Amino acid sequence: MKALGLEPVDRAIVVHVDDLGMSIAANEGGIRAMEATATCGSVMVPCPAFEEVASVGRRRSDLDLGVHLTLNAEYDDYRWDPVSDQVPSLVSPDGGMWRSTAETVANATPEDVDRELRAQVDAALEAGIDVTHIDSHMGTVFDPKFAEIYFQLARDYKLPAFVPRPRRENSLEHTLEALPTDMINAFEASGFPIFEHFDSNSLEFEPGTGLEHNKARVDGLGPGLSYLMTHCARGGPDLMQITDDWRQRDEEHLIYSNGSMAAAFEHSGAKTLGMRELRSLVPGR
Repeated sequence: MKALGLEPVDRAIVVHVDDLGMSIAANEGGIRAMEATATCGSVMVPCPAFEEVASVGRRRSDLDLGVHLTLNAEYDDYRWDPVSDQVPSLVSPDGGMWRSTAETVANATPEDVDRELRAQVDAALEAGIDVTHIDSHMGTVFDPKFAEIYFQLARDYKLPAFVPRPRRENSLEHTLEALPTDMINAFEASGFPIFEHFDSNSLEFEPGTGLEHNKARVDGLGPGLSYLMTHCARGGPDLMQITDDWRQRDEEHLIYSNGSMAAAFEHSGAKTLGMRELRSLVPGR
């Protein structure tokens, strides 16, 4: 916190947009949110709209973009394949990635996971994105079977990663169990930032209540460095065809882009920052 010019009592929140690259709707809604209140986002390299968001990233050096490490294609009728063509254990019988985390954990080898995730980071860099961080789609790489791969990627590419400190309130009930404590401690000891708190519960609200829900999420984050996940996407027929929670994604896009959440952060007294600022603290950068 001191390296960021913050005091221990300060509440510093990374306001993160997940799922950029998943679809054109995700790109449009996510970028609008990042132009207003969200401080950063991460791209899904295997997905159909990756090239579009990469093009934006090349033109917009102000955008703080990381890689949303992707080991799943969770939708029934909207599918994507791995980036690498040498990862057979990541491919389900229909040719796309496994839909659920449990299927990936049961079927994927660590060797294929490592090869695929490195291919994703490399593809983002080769596409011209100034990659600022890594995190995990659906938390799949957090599984103990793959967790060391996640930490090693951060070390090898010298990138901050979404790594939350083990706490009871930091339950990954919306994703997976926490990363192994010994790995987290070693990661922190080597100079990488750790998040004291996070909130992943971005979509579990009734349509029309998104502002109240998100204000409560901000208020629930304590002192120190926190990570607030959002899934902002522009609503419309294309998003409706992909996911049942399209209303919530659209509502998040609206409240994070129209000033509503900006006002909520100002009222809360919390400071916001992006992952690029944390990248500057990584050893060897």
